[in-house]
Amino acid sequence: SAAFFVAAALGLPGAKLRIRDVGLNPTRTGFINLLEDSGGRIIVEAMADDGGEPVGNLIVEGSDPSGLDIGGSWIGNVIDEIPILAVLGTRTRKGVRVRDAKELRAKETDRIHAVVTNLRAIGGEIEEFEDGFFEPGGQTLKGGSIDSFGDHRIAMAFAIAGLFAAAPVTINRAASVAVSFPEFFETLAQIVGTGGPA
Repeated sequence: SAAFFVAAALGLPGAKLRIRDVGLNPTRTGFINLLEDSGGRIIVEAMADDGGEPVGNLIVEGSDPSGLDIGGSWIGNVIDEIPILAVLGTRTRKGVRVRDAKELRAKETDRIHAVVTNLRAIGGEIEEFEDGFFEPGGQTLKGGSIDSFGDHRIAMAFAIAGLFAAAPVTINRAASVAVSFPEFFETLAQIVGTGGPA
């Protein structure tokens, strides 16, 4: 759940966000490692043990990531975060290339199709492959209306796209976030100090 807020902070110039008590099991921190490797400013502090699981605080600052090339051994550790990495990719210098991720087509929805369709709907440029996609960096999203396809991760990822876009992003079937994070929109609104997404 923290991945969406990490991406939001990284993609907004001047942003600084502390997220407390994040689960940092090594099998789930590929997302953080990948972003750090691309120049994302993420500091892990106050590591502790919570019932046998490592937890800590994340301090995330607006950054200028170089770009992301995601495939091979990375896929297993970031498969669920690929929708939000696609959104953040529009803010990178070199963009995002995802390959070897055909299993995304068999998640709650076909997430490759959902990401490609929705990015195009809000003015993004993206090329679709059977096992992934490529999107150039340095894009300015225009805003518009997208469909969650009933998938909580697509809804949350494109709520973050709304922070990056020049105009509002409206999410159809946004209630799908209740599957994993019922308070997502309220939490996002508190963080950014607005009335929440459209």
